[in-house]
Amino acid sequence: MFNLENKSILLTGATGHLGREISHGLASMGAIVHVNSRSENDCLELVEEIQDMGFKAISAPFDVTVEQNIIKYASSINQLDVLINNAQPAGAGGNMLSSSNDNYINSYNASVVASSNLIRLLKPKFDQAVEGNGYASIINIASMYGIVSPDIRIYESEESINPPFYGAAKAALIQLTKYAACEFAKNNIRVNCISPGPFPSAIAQSELPEMVSKIISKVPMNRIGLPSELLGPIAFLASDASSFITGINIPVDGGWTAW
Repeated sequence: MFNLENKSILLTGATGHLGREISHGLASMGAIVHVNSRSENDCLELVEEIQDMGFKAISAPFDVTVEQNIIKYASSINQLDVLINNAQPAGAGGNMLSSSNDNYINSYNASVVASSNLIRLLKPKFDQAVEGNGYASIINIASMYGIVSPDIRIYESEESINPPFYGAAKAALIQLTKYAACEFAKNNIRVNCISPGPFPSAIAQSELPEMVSKIISKVPMNRIGLPSELLGPIAFLASDASSFITGINIPVDGGWTAW
């Protein structure tokens, strides 16, 4: 039921903090992971890591915000069963007063426009997947900050605040998920969303221990998340174990948004 053996999965933003763990996890479950990043070297490095462990991965370097790149990628593959939209805009902090028009535009383009273009331009591949194995799955990676506002009191400086343009784009991605789910349900293409909560990087944990402690105090489970803890929900939505589930958003946040 949770079988991902030989499922072809495109993971955008695969070489980042969470993407690397997801890539390794999906590959260990038998999937053929298409590793995407704008950096060809980063893609090749991660693919080599996965292959050295005896698993399957393919390098797929391209900028997801460029439509022509998606078209070129689509023409280069024969099979795609699952798309995971995990690409993120370049990191930047701030608040309402410091956020520029470009911040909002770049965040929206990377999260929403790119995800929409990938879904639209890869639709023929999903149709083929449905014909071959009965379903295709699209999983959008949003954020708990697409559901609730950050508590600016836990951040140590204006520059480190999770910015408004990030949450606004992630909220839009959650809505896009629902729209696409309803449109493609008749085609047996399922579209769902996962909203990670506090998963600070190792660097953040090392350099900002006081802020991480404040974050932990806001989590009902009283800890931060481990990147590996995203794999279960993703594998569930990618497999036919979720065959009657579409249009949902699953917060993986230790209960943060349940307060």
